[in-house]
Amino acid sequence: MPDKATMEAAQEDLREGKSPSTAAGEFVREEIDHIREGKHGARNAKQAIAIGLSKARRAGIPLGPPSAKNTSPEVRRKAAQDSAKGATDPQTGEDGTTKRGRARLKAMKHEPKSSVSHEALSKQAKSSARKRGLHVHNAA
Repeated sequence: MPDKATMEAAQEDLREGKSPSTAAGEFVREEIDHIREGKHGARNAKQAIAIGLSKARRAGIPLGPPSAKNTSPEVRRKAAQDSAKGATDPQTGEDGTTKRGRARLKAMKHEPKSSVSHEALSKQAKSSARKRGLHVHNAA
């Protein structure tokens, strides 16, 4: 699960009045760092982001559910399950102590590390922004 430093950074963000999504960004950053240093891999940038958000929910960060427009019922159900887990019993320890946890890490080690390259993350951010639509700021 999350590193102590990540938990502290996220809690500090919340104390400062920043949004829960900003605090969750700490977990996504941690996940990207794990993949880049070779701890495990991810199929693509979107999966790395999803893992980070799941960790944030399980650690008790009050993230809202994903929008019904863009996600499947299974994903929304998993997000609700993670949020409930974080609300009742926030996880702060390391993962991989159970047989299932070890199996998950072993499988993820076979995934590529290039999925969180600067190019891949940029591509993901641009496609996500494109889906959200045009957002114009007035300079006046």
